[in-house]
Amino acid sequence: MKKVPHPIQYQGSKRNLAPIILQYIPQGVDCLIEPFAGSAAISIAVAARHMAKTYLINDLNEPLVELLRLIVESPSNVASFYETVWNEQYSDSIEHYYRVREGFNRTQDPRLFLYLLARCVKGSVRYNSEGMFNQSPDKRRHGTRPQTMRANILSVSKLLKEKTEFSSLDYKAVLAKAKKLDLVYMDPPYQGVCGDRDSRYFSGITHANFVAALEELNSRDISYIVSYDGRRGEKAFGELLPASLELARVELEAGRSSQSTLLGRDEITYESLYLSRALTDRLPCKPKDYHQPKAQQYVLLEPQAQYA
Repeated sequence: MKKVPHPIQYQGSKRNLAPIILQYIPQGVDCLIEPFAGSAAISIAVAARHMAKTYLINDLNEPLVELLRLIVESPSNVASFYETVWNEQYSDSIEHYYRVREGFNRTQDPRLFLYLLARCVKGSVRYNSEGMFNQSPDKRRHGTRPQTMRANILSVSKLLKEKTEFSSLDYKAVLAKAKKLDLVYMDPPYQGVCGDRDSRYFSGITHANFVAALEELNSRDISYIVSYDGRRGEKAFGELLPASLELARVELEAGRSSQSTLLGRDEITYESLYLSRALTDRLPCKPKDYHQPKAQQYVLLEPQAQYA
């Protein structure tokens, strides 16, 4: 797969796992829908392979969605603004970062947000209890160079312009728009391998409500993929989705965790990927045929199996 452009650095992004996830996307997708888009890594990767006709990018983080919209619809403006802000940091880069952060929290200008995401620690988005962005700067680097950022922005715009809808709605409102030839990819908050509250989001979703939403999608024969629970070594994170949903479950190897590396442990992180029955019916081969033992990348369970 050729290099895919990504202007937004975002912890938790599925950018590195996208090539594997895309193996489960069928031909003939009308609209790829991301209710919890984040940096829209999956939408960008799918667009780079021309695997869907249109895209719906949604996230409750309004400045993030607005930034994505501007990148797609006004790429030169965003790139030039970023270059100006980036070049201003060399007089006092740390103080400059905090000034930009204060300006963003006051104005919610998404173009300022792009610089913060490029410069903050590990691309890790964090908010305080009042919804203010409060992540610190990474003192070891200055963020993506303007030339590289411009190239990424222009490339993403070329991939998604005039074929993408942007919104900042509750995920259930977005799911209600899904049709049979669409594909929904979901990476909801408060799950995965972190084991902590996901402070990328101002509000979360309950496991029970999310399961109910998936049941409703099943009743309409909607194709969907869910990135949900995970494990690191012997420690599991997040609740498993129930077998009653009749989903196929894939374990994706996400690599050795940074925490394990610091502690000198050889622990690999795995993330679960769930495939709806409507989706597996659209794939040319049954899901178990996608298992690749040579790479030891993932283990697939039968749809009716207990996910424990």
